[in-house]
Amino acid sequence: METRIWRRGPCLPGACASWCQSVMEGLLTRCRALPALATCSRQLSGYVPRRFHHCAPRGGRRLLLSRVFQPQNLREDQVLSLQDKFGDPTCKSQRLMLQVGLIYPASPGCYHLLPYTVRAMEKLVRVIDQEMQAIGGQKVNMPTLSPAELWQATNRWDLMGKELLRLRDRHGKEYCLGPTHEEAITALIAAQKKLSYKQLPFLLYQVTRKFRDEPRPRFGLLRGREFYMKDMYTFDSSPEAAQQTYNLVCDAYCSLFNRLGLRFVKVQADVGSIGGTMSHEFQLPVDVGEDRLAICPHCSFSANLETLDLSQMNCPACQGPLTETKGIEVGHTFYLGTKYSSIFNAQFTNVYGKQSLAEMGCYGLGVTRILAAAIEVLSTEDCVRWPSLLAPYQACLIPPKKGSKEAAASELIGQLCDHITEAVPQLHGEVLLDDRTHLTIGNRLKDANKFGYPFVIIAGKRALEDPAHFEVWCQNTGEVVFLTKDGVMDLLTQVQTI
Repeated sequence: METRIWRRGPCLPGACASWCQSVMEGLLTRCRALPALATCSRQLSGYVPRRFHHCAPRGGRRLLLSRVFQPQNLREDQVLSLQDKFGDPTCKSQRLMLQVGLIYPASPGCYHLLPYTVRAMEKLVRVIDQEMQAIGGQKVNMPTLSPAELWQATNRWDLMGKELLRLRDRHGKEYCLGPTHEEAITALIAAQKKLSYKQLPFLLYQVTRKFRDEPRPRFGLLRGREFYMKDMYTFDSSPEAAQQTYNLVCDAYCSLFNRLGLRFVKVQADVGSIGGTMSHEFQLPVDVGEDRLAICPHCSFSANLETLDLSQMNCPACQGPLTETKGIEVGHTFYLGTKYSSIFNAQFTNVYGKQSLAEMGCYGLGVTRILAAAIEVLSTEDCVRWPSLLAPYQACLIPPKKGSKEAAASELIGQLCDHITEAVPQLHGEVLLDDRTHLTIGNRLKDANKFGYPFVIIAGKRALEDPAHFEVWCQNTGEVVFLTKDGVMDLLTQVQTI
């Protein structure tokens, strides 16, 4: 067992040693008095207090870039080895995410999500939670392992074919790793035998890993075998109420993409293997997209081309010519009606005291796909760019190179880092200090540009002026300005985080 003693405030070597010794002697005395803690006593007798480097004032800790786990700058032989094993990157987002260490391939269609990506994904999930809960969504978590009999009941065990990842347990019972959960959630609702119309609607959603046996995984996180998805399932008391819920969720999706600053189009779509009577996709227009979209420039009509008669490319709404573009599907909504509730007998007691089948809808958002698609549409060829809300860190501070003429400004930018963390609550945990001072400012700025921090703050030559001026790169606007400490604080207090 390891015991750590934490103390707030700066440590003076003599006082710290004396204080630690007195505390440890007291602990050892109490430990020896308890037979059950004899082992603890023996371990503590050799205790040496740890020293925590780079401690900020008041006991805080600076976030140091050198401590971030981020495989990058692979040697040429490592790059060739990855390409031989997993193939060449097939789109910009995949290439950039591999190059800067956001993901690392594990097997075809499966990736390790590394710290920067996990931070961005957690932020995206928080935005999704806000939007879903604002319309009454309740978060659940269903098993990934789904029994075959549920899928056999809807005939999707056979209909989905090889796309389902199937397995048997030691007793020979068949399961699949769920790519979606219509069967599971409907069976759950059907098991509730005393539901009343007064309790509806239910809007139940989860954010979990999904699995699909893609025949040709490609484009990194855009089309993989394992991915994160938000899937919501709604249960209403009538078709009219279900339509209102459908519109409500679609509006929440629009709000989500607007908050992320992503240009999207909502298009009518095919219901596919999920079924139902109405479906829409939310698409990010981009050349690498696999879906072909028809958009009318004269009215609001838009559709996936697979839903149209390709021999007639006029808008069915206004008869004007349609334009074709490509897109990445990042969201999909379905009005299911009673397709699943009738199979599993998911009923409720209606206003007349009789049993009625619940009207259902299902709504998906590709969480990892949104991240990759955002990088695809926002980034340059060489540098990652994030939606501002999702950037893993909002600011990166670059001190001077050790031994350079500007090295005297190192303390100033360290103090600035601490002040930002303490004075701007929304930036707590959002400011990274690039402590690799053996590198030039130019090399570290190049890395910072690649990683896509919204703000990069540099202590260069002008940091030695009185008052000190810091060089501030605003990555999303392309502006470079010189600001005093107060100017930097005024700028960063306006930053929105999630």
